[in-house]
Amino acid sequence: MGAQAEEYQTLHMDEVLSSEAEKSTTLTDEEAQPNLEEVEKIIGYSFTNKVLLKEAFTHSSFLSTERSASSYERLEYVGDAVLNLLFSREQYNLYPDLPPGRLTRLRAANVDTEKLARVAIKHGLHRYLRHKKPFLEEQIREFTRAISHYPLHSNGLIDAPKNLADIVESTIGAVFMDCNSIDTVWEAFKDLLEPIINPGTIKTHPVTQLYEICQKNNLKLRFVNLWEESHTVEVFINNEIVGRGTYSLKKEVAQNRAAKDALDNIWKVLGEEKENAQDQEANCHSGELPEMKNLNV
Repeated sequence: MGAQAEEYQTLHMDEVLSSEAEKSTTLTDEEAQPNLEEVEKIIGYSFTNKVLLKEAFTHSSFLSTERSASSYERLEYVGDAVLNLLFSREQYNLYPDLPPGRLTRLRAANVDTEKLARVAIKHGLHRYLRHKKPFLEEQIREFTRAISHYPLHSNGLIDAPKNLADIVESTIGAVFMDCNSIDTVWEAFKDLLEPIINPGTIKTHPVTQLYEICQKNNLKLRFVNLWEESHTVEVFINNEIVGRGTYSLKKEVAQNRAAKDALDNIWKVLGEEKENAQDQEANCHSGELPEMKNLNV
């Protein structure tokens, strides 16, 4: 694919994501029943028990409006277990030479909150969620704008609304409870879950990368927690500030952004050319988070 085609594809995807985000996520009384036929077309599965699908898209905040309904939480619980089993089986067969530790990390990358929230946005599933959460719509818009900068995964640099991931898991749980077949669930969702992260596309978490580089080069790493005062986390290496991250809603995101900022600047501390430091960063793929003795956040 040429550069011009890639640019068009990226712009087209941004337009699609922006269009999905602009659609309201708050249902009026007239729209209180999700269009089950539309959802069934999206997932490619027709329910025998339509109540399961209705439940899969009902947030607990909506229950005061419809007292006879149940929230999606129990189906989410089922879907979480089914999804982990499906990826465990699929990866076991696809990658016979990968050890359990790397398989676990690969599975986690494909079922975490951000990855599943992306699925919900990509296929417009959020439009069918029945809820009474006043800020969810804006959170979805912000998330949709943010993921346009990270085509596959941000590795903790953006904040994904958990409700989006929840409805993907609850829908998986609903399909499983309706058909009682994990093979049928996989057939329904394997394409929806694309792009699936594989050993060639998985990235190491920025905090992990930073610890690995500092350990390899015998550097003293320290995170300073200023989140309560300024929603900021700072990174010091050998008592020199090299990174700073800010995010007002979640300290973990601020910490991850600080680590990424430090990775972008660590070549100054190493006394190497920027390209060499970036090569060293790219070679960090252990996937295990070292013990964080100096992490003061």
